[in-house]
Amino acid sequence: MEHIRLPKVESVRLLDRVSPRRSRVGTLYLTATHTIFVENEAGVRSETWVLHSLVCSMEKQAASASGCPLIIHCKNFQVLHFVIPRERECHDVHLSLQRLSQPETYEELYCFSYNPNVDDEERRQEWDFLDLKADYRRMGLPNSLWKLSTVNQHYKVSDTYPADLFVPESATPPVIVGSSKFRSRGRFPTLSYYSKENHAAICRSSQPLSGFSARCLEDEQMLEAILRSNPRSDFMYVVDTRPKLNAIANRAAGKGYENEDNYSNIKFQFIGIENIHVMRNSQQKMLEVSELRSPSMSDFLEGLESSGWLKHIKAVLDAGIFIAKAVAEEGVSVLVHCSDGWDRTAQVCSVACVLLDPYYRTLRGLMVLIEKDWVSFGHKFSHRCNHRVGDPKEVSPIIDQFLECVWQLMEQYPCAFEFNERFLITIHSHIYSCQYGNFIGNNQRERIERGLRERTHSLWSYLWTNQADYMNPLYRPDHSQAQGLLRPSTAPYCFKFWRGLYNRFDRGMHPRQSVEDYLSAIQEETQQLEEQLASHKQKIAELEQEQGWKSETKTTTTYDKSPTAWALGADLGLANTPQDYTGGFITSSPCQPKVPESSLILQDLNQTPETNLSNGSDQESGIADLSCRSPLSEDSTRDPDSDEAAYSAA
Repeated sequence: MEHIRLPKVESVRLLDRVSPRRSRVGTLYLTATHTIFVENEAGVRSETWVLHSLVCSMEKQAASASGCPLIIHCKNFQVLHFVIPRERECHDVHLSLQRLSQPETYEELYCFSYNPNVDDEERRQEWDFLDLKADYRRMGLPNSLWKLSTVNQHYKVSDTYPADLFVPESATPPVIVGSSKFRSRGRFPTLSYYSKENHAAICRSSQPLSGFSARCLEDEQMLEAILRSNPRSDFMYVVDTRPKLNAIANRAAGKGYENEDNYSNIKFQFIGIENIHVMRNSQQKMLEVSELRSPSMSDFLEGLESSGWLKHIKAVLDAGIFIAKAVAEEGVSVLVHCSDGWDRTAQVCSVACVLLDPYYRTLRGLMVLIEKDWVSFGHKFSHRCNHRVGDPKEVSPIIDQFLECVWQLMEQYPCAFEFNERFLITIHSHIYSCQYGNFIGNNQRERIERGLRERTHSLWSYLWTNQADYMNPLYRPDHSQAQGLLRPSTAPYCFKFWRGLYNRFDRGMHPRQSVEDYLSAIQEETQQLEEQLASHKQKIAELEQEQGWKSETKTTTTYDKSPTAWALGADLGLANTPQDYTGGFITSSPCQPKVPESSLILQDLNQTPETNLSNGSDQESGIADLSCRSPLSEDSTRDPDSDEAAYSAA
């Protein structure tokens, strides 16, 4: 609280970004953790809360007759445009937010003061929710080819790697330690993903310290051990995710890439993904385009193209596709690295896993994947996401690009993912919010030293508790999309601008209801109707038993022209749909053969009112019987695993 110069400012205006003339007047409050705007309009209690840790930058503009503008840009792409009445007040708010949004120590982060009122046992259960060893067991590890190594216990070999690592069975500790000394930051080749179907593996490391001619026998033996761990292949790929020019330039600093002459049976492949600085500048240009107030079509498209953002997303996807095909189709193991092995390497390995394994396309699976390939393997979240005051050149949207790659895949395969877009956006927000301890620090060692498991809470448990909000209504585990390898197209026309992430706070710019929300609402209503139907069936069965209606209804000849007439047989689930009626007269249902009128069992006009409860009017509910297809449709020619069929099923 000592950093707050002015805790409250009245008569502040919050402008609408799309229509600046539309504004809301209220009171601005500064607390230790949040900036809160409370609208003062009579009868309206509207509050806007912004975490200080989500504030990315601020712009204090020149004062005018209407007040002093203060524009706040957030890491979750929210933009707030305040007009504060007096310049002195604006100055105090600006200085206060500058300090509050840039914590100097870890202890100032929100996760250390966030208290959801759970005891120590519940906190422990939160952190134990995900078990990475269980994921490796799911892959069939350890086995005769791969073993769990304790060589990095206490982080003596590499302080940025996790303590538990899988290495080839034939790799001895001297070979591992020797290889680590020849790799940047000691990040020696280790297992990321194993395919138990064909024994192919994805391994990851950092670049070798090869310079122009240096070599290391232990490193060569380590790659040979990885190759031997796949008995069905006589070679392996080594993928350098950097542009070739960048890798060659690193040779001058004593680093570089593997020389195929020194390593037996490897095929070397460059994949040109740009460095963190290019990605940071690219996203900034893209955001400038997305924040334009009223751009023309040409301005928007030209700006998006010049930013190069979607080109970079395509490069990451292309790399993941190459690795996934090598593992699944060729049965070849792959070693992936970039410079230090914690940025582009994490992107490419995790995208390949999503393409390869349906488990990582589930709610829990994606959480495990992020925990394994990003958190555990030492992606520098605190530096890349600017959690504390630091070098701005270390900031880069690497994790943003991975989440967008997953979203682009979801757009191509809407039935293959158990989670929806909201799940990705929520993860993105909490990576930057610092509300949970999962992404604090740059590696496992730092998190243990700071006692994050004992002092903070886990995001994964929260997401799982609220999983109903993140379920994809189109997901079908038995669908062909959900099985095996995904083979997405990376043609330029397949990539979309992710409006749901970058413009989700611009409420006036696009419709707010997504297709997924609409389908979820339909599913919920359908479930309620089915429960009502089951209840009504039970009541009818009881009444029939009491009054012996089964025998009477066989001889009844009274016709009911209402649109709730029952279909053939005692199964009320086959009630006709609204399209089966013309002018109140019964016609044959398109999904049943025509039945003689004398054989129809109709409603007795003398029945008690309770018996009518089983037939809610389909016309009033607006829900058609989706099991019946119109004779004019071409649904009969559809592939049962097609996206159209999935929409119909939903």
